[in-house]
Amino acid sequence: MTDTPRGPLSGLLVADFSRVLAGPYATMLLADLGADVVKVESPAGDETRTWAPPVRGDVSTYYLGINRGKRSVALDLRDDADLELARELARRADVLIQNFRPGGLVRFGLDHATVSATNPGVVYASISGFGTGPGARVPGYDLMVQAVSGLMSLTGDPGGPPYRAGISVFDVIAGNHAVIGILAALRHREATGQGQHVEVNLLSSALSGLVNHSSSYLAGGVVPYRMGNAHPSIFPYDPLPTADRDLIIAAANDRLFRTLCEVLEVPEVADDPRFARNRDRTVNRAELTPILVERLATRGADEWFDLLVAAGVPCGPINTIDGGFAMAAQFALDPVVTVGEGERAVPTARHPITFSATPARYALPPPELDEHGAEVRTWLSS
Repeated sequence: MTDTPRGPLSGLLVADFSRVLAGPYATMLLADLGADVVKVESPAGDETRTWAPPVRGDVSTYYLGINRGKRSVALDLRDDADLELARELARRADVLIQNFRPGGLVRFGLDHATVSATNPGVVYASISGFGTGPGARVPGYDLMVQAVSGLMSLTGDPGGPPYRAGISVFDVIAGNHAVIGILAALRHREATGQGQHVEVNLLSSALSGLVNHSSSYLAGGVVPYRMGNAHPSIFPYDPLPTADRDLIIAAANDRLFRTLCEVLEVPEVADDPRFARNRDRTVNRAELTPILVERLATRGADEWFDLLVAAGVPCGPINTIDGGFAMAAQFALDPVVTVGEGERAVPTARHPITFSATPARYALPPPELDEHGAEVRTWLSS
């Protein structure tokens, strides 16, 4: 098809049969890295096109946030002509990614077994909620996985109700896992010429993503519980009040705690046997907290931030999203990239990885439904 800017994955064709979040997030990352991504949508379009408000113009910002860099073609898989085009796209693809319910593409001849029979080098990535075994009958949404994985039991105040995380965290983790799996499978293909089936499910991604909490249960026999903003194994690693507002302080080892005490002008606290080691501070946090709070009350959060950062103690304000972008800009992280031109220009969060030789590229704005339909259909028919 038409030329696109070069990137580390330039030359790879990705057939994107996914929708909503995990799959589209993964394919957006691949597009940022130079892959040519063809987003196959039903005539009704990706569901996230309708997930509003908020909107930019009349387009859902949810959709805009995860679909840059792609070409959209609307294909009705129940239509013979459209289905043949979809099969041809799968035959030509280096990577195919889909998140239909397990087995849902068999009747269309777009399942892994059928596609790989004519395209043995394809890296075929499937994302599901609960795998292809008994859990295949359960539709998978991030909120459900936050619930069944145990994350919600960890989120909220002690004694209060469980809460979901503020984002669809396991969709994002699963999307990242899909990208890792795809890149590993492409490396295998380079060595052997053979593609393979990469399978990711949200529940497995969740249990991996729970990291220390999973290990608490598996290795320590401890079922973690809700602790609000507290950390079960580190203190101080919390928001603590200052003269005007809370400040996150993360003195996560003995050296940092000693430095914190020096900045707070209570160096003797670091020598107190109740607080000398992290294990002691964690166990005795109820005794240590008022000592820290009393000292922090003498200055405002901004002043403490400057003093603590200068001393090397990790800390930070609790921002809203606009403040997060402002701080990233302050740190010269260039957090925003604008994709497209004129009325189609859309500000989006930049790709999170920086490459010294092959930077991420932002070739196309999030496509309108079937925006590239004619182009893609002509290409597939040639």
